[in-house]
Amino acid sequence: MWTWDPNEIIVKAEAESIAWRNAQTRLQQTHIETFTLPPVTEDICQVDGAWKETDCRAGMRWFYFHTENMDKLMGASNLRRGISPLQTELEALIWAMQCMLRNSKLNIVFQTDCSDVVKMVSKLEEWPAFSLLLDEVNRCKRGFTSFIIMHIPRKENTKADRLARSARVLPTDVYYVNFVSPAWISELF
Repeated sequence: MWTWDPNEIIVKAEAESIAWRNAQTRLQQTHIETFTLPPVTEDICQVDGAWKETDCRAGMRWFYFHTENMDKLMGASNLRRGISPLQTELEALIWAMQCMLRNSKLNIVFQTDCSDVVKMVSKLEEWPAFSLLLDEVNRCKRGFTSFIIMHIPRKENTKADRLARSARVLPTDVYYVNFVSPAWISELF
């Protein structure tokens, strides 16, 4: 007949626990050593829309830069104010995407300080009120080799924000794309 020794069971359980913990540590170290991140693009395009209920115009802007060779390009425009700030943010993204495609910037990370735009682009079907604009986003996305959109804090999107607000308050139509700051805004760099 077999007898049961509680101390022996505890010793075996502790040994198994230590062995399991050591195995996990070795697995994590192996994982860390072999894990590599996918290549990160150096092409960044920050996008912003400026909308104010009391203004008749909305401003859109984007600011492209290459993180290594310091190439830059920017765009600022104003248009009739839409029904919401979110519509303006989405229209700004579409315009930036179209401009990047026209300038053969096909491997790019778009950055916005509007988290809802990131959600919209990630889950198109959950935003039926914006379906026409989201169809255009989807059409543009297919033109990119690599398309990433991410949320950044507003304080990291100051150049685009400044361009958008400046364009919004101008009394005439504006459509500006260039690598130097427009005359109607103080130097951005």
